[in-house]
Amino acid sequence: MKTEALLFAGVAAFFLVTDAIYIWLAREPAGGAALAVSFGMASVISFFCAMNYRRKGARPEDRQGSEIQERAGELDFFPPESGYPAAVAFGVSLLALGLVFGLWVFLIGVGVTGGSLLGTVFQFARRDH
Repeated sequence: MKTEALLFAGVAAFFLVTDAIYIWLAREPAGGAALAVSFGMASVISFFCAMNYRRKGARPEDRQGSEIQERAGELDFFPPESGYPAAVAFGVSLLALGLVFGLWVFLIGVGVTGGSLLGTVFQFARRDH
C-alpha cells in the first residue's frame, strides 16, 4: 500500500499544480473547481492507502522475499444460482413502466422491487461459514 499511497500523492500533487496554473491562466471557475475536486479525491485515496499501510504493514506482494502461499486461503463465498436478480430487474421495469402508465403499476413495482431486494440481501444471511 505504500507504493499506491505515493502514486496517488503524486497524482494529487499534479492536480494541485495544474489547478494553480489553470486558475492563474484561464480565469474560469468550472475547470478550476473540477481540478480542485480531482486533487481532493486523489488526496483521499492517498491518505487511505497510507493509513492502511501504517495499520496493517506491508502486504506479501510488497515484500521481495514473499511466497505465493502467504496470500493463499479462503477467498470468499460464491452463491449458487438465484432468481432474485431477475426479480429485481422485473421490479425496476415495473417502476419505469409505472412512470409512463400510471401510479398503480408504479406501486406494484415498488412492492416487487422491495421484496426482491430484501430477498437478495437476506438470502444467505443464515449460511454456515
